[in-house]
Amino acid sequence: MARPKLRIHAPAIVYFDRVRRCGSFREAARTLNVASSAVNRQILKLEEEIGAPLFERLPGGLQLTAAGEIFARHVITVLQDTERVRSQLDALHGLRSGHVEIATIEGVTVDLLPVAIERMRKLYPKVSIGVSILGSTAIPEMIISGNADLGLAFALQRNDNLHQLIRSHLHLGAIMRPDHPLASQRKLRFATCAAYPLILAKPELSIAHLLGPAINQARDWSQAVVETGSVELAKKLALRNVGIAFQTRIGIEEELRRRTLVHIPLVHNQPIMSDLGLYIRAQRSLPVAVDAFAQILAEEIESRAEQEQNLLDDPQ
Repeated sequence: MARPKLRIHAPAIVYFDRVRRCGSFREAARTLNVASSAVNRQILKLEEEIGAPLFERLPGGLQLTAAGEIFARHVITVLQDTERVRSQLDALHGLRSGHVEIATIEGVTVDLLPVAIERMRKLYPKVSIGVSILGSTAIPEMIISGNADLGLAFALQRNDNLHQLIRSHLHLGAIMRPDHPLASQRKLRFATCAAYPLILAKPELSIAHLLGPAINQARDWSQAVVETGSVELAKKLALRNVGIAFQTRIGIEEELRRRTLVHIPLVHNQPIMSDLGLYIRAQRSLPVAVDAFAQILAEEIESRAEQEQNLLDDPQ
């Protein structure tokens, strides 16, 4: 059964939002399957009603003006609320359809997110899911701009435009092969690891900021043999004994089960913890499909944190 469109607002709002996302009238018109002149007319009409230009026409494309930024926040709220209403009406008819966009970090795509998506598909087979993989620092803007319904990231700074649905504390650890000289330790300091080749995270990853104080206090160590913005690459290099990498247990679940890697918690006066959080735009009411997927993700996050604590309480 085709999913009916719910039209409860002026077309100009949809046109404005598409131009905002695409950065050009021509591309917005192409994706909307309308003439560029039609899009331009709607934007000009909005600008006349508002009394200010909404876009700056720059050589590199369109950019929102101050008035455009204010209007964009209103449009995002209107369109997201329309999606919530549509999903609730669908639920009344037992359709349980919809779409969920999530912006997430690379590490959760290895095990946590696939498990959550599998559960979601079994419960809501008519719901589609879009996934964008980014560094933690880029995820807040995806949520605030309306390009993602949910954000899953480590160690996000407080932001009044975001609402945190759940947060779990996970140990940042050194990962290495079981035959590494440090593999038998119960906990490690960065300075101890620094006597060996290291694989460090680039600044776009939260790992870099969490390790910063420990790195700054470490003495007499040479630079990392590899710096990368990919936790997956860091894991692969640790498996090849290129060096010690640093991350949580998220993303190395299979290697830990197979015992091809070990994860040793890091300490710097106290354990170095990383918070894995699930986020939405502040003051947003979630559509049925988004709310259902958020609940599944929250359960998976809590489960991983509980598993880690059980292992630390009983390492055998």
